[in-house]
Amino acid sequence: MSGHNKWSKIKHKKAATDSAKSKVYSKYSKLIQVAIKGAGGDVNSASVVSVIDSAKKENVPKDVIDRAVKKATGADAANLQEVLYEGYGPGGVGMLIKAVTDNTNRTVTEVKTIFTKNGGSFASTGAVSWGFTMDEERNWSPNPGTEIQLSEDDENKLEKLIEAFEESDDITDVYHNAA
Repeated sequence: MSGHNKWSKIKHKKAATDSAKSKVYSKYSKLIQVAIKGAGGDVNSASVVSVIDSAKKENVPKDVIDRAVKKATGADAANLQEVLYEGYGPGGVGMLIKAVTDNTNRTVTEVKTIFTKNGGSFASTGAVSWGFTMDEERNWSPNPGTEIQLSEDDENKLEKLIEAFEESDDITDVYHNAA
């Protein structure tokens, strides 16, 4: 019966890795669709090529990339949009949550719930974003002088909050100003 136990362990490890890969694949699929929509359907634009290159670096299979391109350029293209939510985490840390969704009502409710369950609070537009700057790769970084020093307890709470956001399918990136 020892073989049964070994296979059982392998099966559970494989399920965990497959789940992680699936989240990465769906994230890049949505990002490709949003980039194509933003480029007006031009799959050769710089933004689309950049997202596809990023997906290839994360070992996203070619067929997943091709399906995303077809879905974005086809007649039944999903109405995906990129949204940015703001809030405060443990210790008053400013947080920006970038998501790609086809249903903003569902996603905003999910973000509010994650904030509430993990000791944070949802903020209105502009309440946090003033302390960040977007770079040319469309990533946010805190402005100089806006970083917050956290206690060890608050750092642990912030890590737990970020993990909760990363488990969501719609959320693609989480930015914060903790030092």
